[in-house]
Amino acid sequence: MTRTVYLNGEYLPETEAKVSIFDRGFLMADGVYEVTSVLNGKLVDFDGHAVRLNRSLSELGMNNPISKEDLLEVHRELVRVNDVNEGGVYLQITRGAPADRDFAFPDPDETPCTVVLFTQSKPGVTDNAASQNGIRVISIEDLRWGRRDIKTVQLLYPSMGKMMAKAAGCDDAWLVEDGFVTEGTSNNAYIVKDGKIITRGLSNDILHGITRAAVLRFANEAQMKVEERNFTIEEAQNADEAFITSATMFVNAVVEIDGAQIGDGKPGSIAKRMREIYLEESLKVAI
Repeated sequence: MTRTVYLNGEYLPETEAKVSIFDRGFLMADGVYEVTSVLNGKLVDFDGHAVRLNRSLSELGMNNPISKEDLLEVHRELVRVNDVNEGGVYLQITRGAPADRDFAFPDPDETPCTVVLFTQSKPGVTDNAASQNGIRVISIEDLRWGRRDIKTVQLLYPSMGKMMAKAAGCDDAWLVEDGFVTEGTSNNAYIVKDGKIITRGLSNDILHGITRAAVLRFANEAQMKVEERNFTIEEAQNADEAFITSATMFVNAVVEIDGAQIGDGKPGSIAKRMREIYLEESLKVAI
């Protein structure tokens, strides 16, 4: 079935949706994106993604060309027409397509932003091999630009990191800067030691994950110990558990880092419990 996508105010078959070769998202990676999960045909954490979208646009000096209410309507319509039960909605906003390529930003009054949304159907996303068995990661140097708190579309190095992991026979990579783990290629990173959940604190160095915020809130509500601080790969290898969070993987255990088995090599009790809590609580308030 051909998907219906959204492009600049129109719902179109994906084969008919076209973006200019002069679009700055294409030429300059000058744009931001969000991915909102869909479970049981409903949107998870939509409000959080909408807030972060506005922040990312603001940090790049861009105005949001679509209201939150209209954005929600588009999300719901795409989920409906594409019959998505489990999966996600991808949203991208770029600075638009000026008349020609130029490093200078175009006048926003003359060059409107480009707004694109499409769905991805992923049946079984809540119960798959990765969630049951955990994932294996490698560590690589973090060579990204310094504003990782902005969710931009410049994803080349994270893509390279995933390919490095694949070449090593693993599932993903954790990025390391100045000796400390920043985050995964497309997720936030955590370790567990003596019952305490440890994750890097918020700064420009990492993405302010929407799933991260929810998981830490649920952990605090469950009276689990949480510590936001830097940690090393060696500390992670000697932890009792490790896990990641993201909008597409929710909470997923990490069972191996650079060949070193974490704990007993199986998803730990805290990672499994946080996944259960996150899915249960998120479904209650999904819209």
